[in-house]
Amino acid sequence: MKPKITLKQISRDLGISVSTVSKALSDSHEISEPTKIRVQEYAKLQNYKPNTMAKNLKNQRTNTIGVIIPNILNPFFAKVFSGIEKAANAKGYNVITYISNESNKKEKQAMDLLSNGTVDGFILSVAQETQTLQESTHFKEILREGMPIVMFDRIMDDVNCDKVIVDDFESSVEAVNHLMKLGCNKIALLSCIDNLSVGKHRALGYERALQDHKRSVKDYLVIKTDSEEDFDARLKKLLSSGAVDGILAVDEHASTMAMKVAIQKGIKIPEELCIIGFADGVWSRRLTPSLSTISQHGPEIGAEAAKLLMEKLERKVDIHSYKTIVVKTELRQRDSTRKL
Repeated sequence: MKPKITLKQISRDLGISVSTVSKALSDSHEISEPTKIRVQEYAKLQNYKPNTMAKNLKNQRTNTIGVIIPNILNPFFAKVFSGIEKAANAKGYNVITYISNESNKKEKQAMDLLSNGTVDGFILSVAQETQTLQESTHFKEILREGMPIVMFDRIMDDVNCDKVIVDDFESSVEAVNHLMKLGCNKIALLSCIDNLSVGKHRALGYERALQDHKRSVKDYLVIKTDSEEDFDARLKKLLSSGAVDGILAVDEHASTMAMKVAIQKGIKIPEELCIIGFADGVWSRRLTPSLSTISQHGPEIGAEAAKLLMEKLERKVDIHSYKTIVVKTELRQRDSTRKL
């Protein structure tokens, strides 16, 4: 293997100082234009690559952000990541991504691995197992070491850090109110994420909307679980009863299964049953009928999270102050709900 050329080698070959070579490659105004061109062209010819690790050690910065997401197959997390990457790259930051696969153990491993001089800070959404266990010591340890964290969507209330969320509670209130305006009187709540903070807030919004309209919560219209197998069995039983004319489904599995089972049972959508789901992936538009959804504006969440973290890294804000940014959702009406 051909040895990598160094600043010292370029300096010897061109007969100039190492400092001059370094400044020329950094496009410094201290170096004349002819010298800069001569050094840069020679470095390119020799395929010179800067020693990023050495530079990072000198500056005590990596200009790299660690992003940990629970599930890469979820369109929402993919959209958030795109927003993070775009905002970070625009400011000259690199992004390293790690998938926790909803595992507390993998989440801890990622933070241990990346916090050892690889990244300057973290943007993350908490793994399902971590929220179930309510185990937040690994986040607090990272923060105590002086490394900033921004949580998005799924957060831990007992962790003092910046957070970017959507108003899941108000979004559910708005969705149920919309179903009532459409004439739905027997509105079901479907959730496969009852063990997650977002699932709990969306369920509370459903309950509040019914209370605001002086309606009681009917237990037979509520399916809250963290087991997809249990959910599927209970959903089939519910839709077989004919006791439902509206559905608020608070996660992707609940939304798609509600559509699938209703169609299998010959229930006409939206004439006999109106359905609103959360998130807004491509699949919601491609279903037949297309699914009305609450869009969480994933790219905007990602951009806001990146902005918060970069402000901390660049010391533009007090590192001991914390913000929670709430991104507004949008109800997108499609063919699974009747038109007003």
